[in-house]
Amino acid sequence: MQSILKQARRIVIKIGSSLVTNHGQGLDHATLTCLAEQIATLKQGKKEIVLVSSGAIAEGIQRLSWEKRPHELYKLQAAAAVGQMGLIQAYEFCFRNHELQTAQLLLTHEDLSDRKRYLNARSTLTTLLSMSVVPVINENDSVATDEIRFGDNDTLAALVTNLIEADVLVILTDQAGLFTSDPRKDIQAKFLNKVSVEDPKIELMAGDVGSNIGRGGMKTKIIAAKRAAQSGAHTIIASGYETNILVRLAQGEAVGTQISTKTQKIAARKQWLANHLQTYGEITLDMGAVKALTKEGKSLLPIGAISSIGTFERGEVVNCVDQEGREVARGLINYSATETLKILRLPSSEIENILGYVDEPELIHRNNLVLL
Repeated sequence: MQSILKQARRIVIKIGSSLVTNHGQGLDHATLTCLAEQIATLKQGKKEIVLVSSGAIAEGIQRLSWEKRPHELYKLQAAAAVGQMGLIQAYEFCFRNHELQTAQLLLTHEDLSDRKRYLNARSTLTTLLSMSVVPVINENDSVATDEIRFGDNDTLAALVTNLIEADVLVILTDQAGLFTSDPRKDIQAKFLNKVSVEDPKIELMAGDVGSNIGRGGMKTKIIAAKRAAQSGAHTIIASGYETNILVRLAQGEAVGTQISTKTQKIAARKQWLANHLQTYGEITLDMGAVKALTKEGKSLLPIGAISSIGTFERGEVVNCVDQEGREVARGLINYSATETLKILRLPSSEIENILGYVDEPELIHRNNLVLL
């Protein structure tokens, strides 16, 4: 069996608190240095990497000289605010040694549930990846409340995987991978090299929270794998303590547990858009735009749009029809109805002159568009 990471191009790597901290007492800089070195090697192999990292609260607790993790939300938020400074500073230093730029993104659940923020986050991440920057993402614990938080960075990593349509989600933890039962409680537990995300028994195999440092456990990792599979991504759960784990996976060595999915990436995206029952508007295209979308796989530009009807906001789903009224595509639009009417039939270079700003040069990017 060969690692699914070998052929992957876009990868989300999640590293948990137990790995990046010294038993909850500040950051483990040796681990971060090793991680950055491995990611640099993957980048040399033309892979795009997004890193989802825990550790801000643990670092904040250490910097504030607290003896234990508090339970009060406001104290956790304060620790996150202090610790995030140290976390991103450490990552920047480690990656700089390999001449790699890093970027910090702090997200809450609202950022990925709100259509405008979703598109903004997606655009930011894809732009950073095109510039060969390594985005470092964490939950914005300093402002998140119990009602809006992801709950753990496994969930956040899975949602980021969906957001950027990554090929593989790698979850590095303090466990070797998935067993048939909790190996800490069952000496008969057997290690699983490969399972299918569609297997209904995998959640039953996972235990609960495995560390008093972080909020996640094996069960959250299985749930994350299921979420990632919704956009056609496979998942690898492996021990971050394994020597050179990421490089070995990228070279094809099957380490940890591979959780595969039968869902094809294109099919998952198409189904999500095509099954959007509620659309908010309709854009009529000229013949050139119809050809560009259907025959050439291009994005929809303002110059190819003849008319627009409906009331919609940036990030909402609209229909694209030809001049006979036949629906040819459906997608997430980058501009509101009011903005769209102002830039119809204009080249993208004129958007800033008309609106005073440019969100995107396209009305609908091809990655957010499905042909019908």
